[in-house]
Amino acid sequence: MEAAAVDPFVFRLAIFVLAIFVGYYVVWSVTPALHTPLMSVTNAISSVIIVGALIAVGLDLSQAGDTGWVSKGFGFVAVILAAVNIFGGFLVTQRMLAMYKKKQR
Repeated sequence: MEAAAVDPFVFRLAIFVLAIFVGYYVVWSVTPALHTPLMSVTNAISSVIIVGALIAVGLDLSQAGDTGWVSKGFGFVAVILAAVNIFGGFLVTQRMLAMYKKKQR
């Protein structure tokens, strides 16, 4: 008897949905005092995303075929969104750390 194969799209979709639920419960169970440091750690994740997006933007269109422009477009959008996330995260972290500094007179 042959085992039924699972469609790769369904398999990846199931992993994505599970990741959404796990991420939701992990973030919402964090105490407010740890929320900003947790968001600072996500900046490191965004830096990995930006590396992949830069690879997509630098795609050689002569070898990519017809879908090369789509990859370049999504890569460009990913670079912009990840950059906004990284710089915004650093600004929030700086503001949070400034709250704990003693005021100088």
